[in-house]
Amino acid sequence: MNYKIVVDSCGELPERYKKDDHFESVPLEIFVDDYHILDDASFDQAEFLRKVRESPNCPKSTCPSPKRYMEAYDCEADHVYAVTLSAQLSGSCNSAQLGKKLYLEEKGEKQIHIFDSKSASVGQTLIAMKIQEYETMGLGFQDIVDKVEAFIADMNTSFVLETLETLRKNGRLSNIKAFIASTLNIKPVMGATPEGTIYQLGQARGMAHAIDKMIQDLVGKTINPQDKTFAISHCNAPERALEAAERVKGLGIFKDVFVLDTAGISSMYASDGGIIMAV
Repeated sequence: MNYKIVVDSCGELPERYKKDDHFESVPLEIFVDDYHILDDASFDQAEFLRKVRESPNCPKSTCPSPKRYMEAYDCEADHVYAVTLSAQLSGSCNSAQLGKKLYLEEKGEKQIHIFDSKSASVGQTLIAMKIQEYETMGLGFQDIVDKVEAFIADMNTSFVLETLETLRKNGRLSNIKAFIASTLNIKPVMGATPEGTIYQLGQARGMAHAIDKMIQDLVGKTINPQDKTFAISHCNAPERALEAAERVKGLGIFKDVFVLDTAGISSMYASDGGIIMAV
C-alpha cells in the first residue's frame, strides 16, 4: 500500500471507500446531554435526531486526539494524507497536525500531509477522491499536495437547513427570529468562505426554492464543470436529495453527481432535513 487517506468522520465515505484499505475514517465524538456516541459505523442517525429534538441544549462534539491520528499514520504506506473538517469549525485539523508531529518524533521521517478542507461533509469526500485520483495517476507526493491544495481553493460548499432549532439552541439565532422564520417557512442558504467559516448566502421561502438557489449559486461559481463532480449529502431527507441530484444531472454539465447520507458530525451541523452540496 503506497498511500493512505485518513478522513475525520465529518467526511462521509461511499461504501466502496469503506472497503478500500487505502482509506480510514477517524471518528469524532458527539454529546447530547448525557448521551455520548462515537461517530463511526455504530452511529444511529434516527436515535441521534430524536435525542436532539428532545433536548433543550445544543449537541456538542469533540475531535479525535493527536494519538488517534498518530495511530492512523502508523502504517506501511509511503504517502499519508489526512483530510479534516474546516479548522475554523473544529480542532480536528490541529489535532491531526499534532499527531503528525508526534509520529515524526517517535517513529522517524515519513511523508504526511494534513489538508484543512475549509469545508465539511461531502466537501471532504471530494478532496479524498481527488487525492486517490492523483495517486492512481502515479504523481509524486509534493505534486499531489500542491494540486489538491489548489483543488480545495477552487471548491465551493453550501448547505440549507430545514430547521433553525440548532442555531436557536446554540445562541446564534434569537427565539423571535427562529419563530418568524419558521412561521414564514424561510430557509437560510449557507456557504463556506475561502477560510472555511460559515456565512449566509441568502434565503428562500420553502426548501425547494432554497435548494434551487443553492444549485444556481454553486453552478455559477464552478469553473470547468465538465471536469468536476457534484456531491450531495442529506440528513434524513433522501427523496429531497435525489430530486436535487436529478436537477443537477439535468443540467448536463458535470462529470458526475452522487448522493450520500450524512454521518454523525454532518448530521449535527445539517440538522434533520438539511442538505449539503459541494463541487
